[in-house]
Amino acid sequence: MEAAARVIARKGVRGLRVEELAAEAGVSTALIYYHFKDRTGILRATLQFINERAERYTAERDPDAPPLGPREELEQTLLLELQETPEVRENSTAWGELRQSAVFQPELREDLAKATLSWIQEVAELLGEIRPLSTAVALASAAERLTALLEGLSGRWLSGGIPVEHARALMREAIEVEVARLGR
Repeated sequence: MEAAARVIARKGVRGLRVEELAAEAGVSTALIYYHFKDRTGILRATLQFINERAERYTAERDPDAPPLGPREELEQTLLLELQETPEVRENSTAWGELRQSAVFQPELREDLAKATLSWIQEVAELLGEIRPLSTAVALASAAERLTALLEGLSGRWLSGGIPVEHARALMREAIEVEVARLGR
């Protein structure tokens, strides 16, 4: 799965060739087809892998550090998607490629919609811990705006349009705006 994420991040979904994936993973093409059946199976499994990997690196906490409050946890969770590590760059690039490919590959839309909804729900839950009197609709809307902004900022950062620190500053401002809006 790491090899698939690397190839998709580097070549895009349209550039994904099973032979190249097999070479990158150090296995035979027959083994790839055995496990994933077809190209769509590879893409679905890669989407699941990058989501699970993102959950891991956004949840990583120093065991010796004091626990975070809900506001700090929200900020850390979102800002860890904007960090200069090969793993985050690869994940974010592959996510963007998979999202774009769903325009032309409807079989990926449901999986992407589920992954996106899960992410929105996670952010809405954190917002709900900060603003417990907010309605579920307001929390979901704020979470959707924040996650959509994060995807856009990530794309601009990865393509060299803005520096990562500027993307992080914009994300912090957006969090502040959404939390304040929920408090009205």
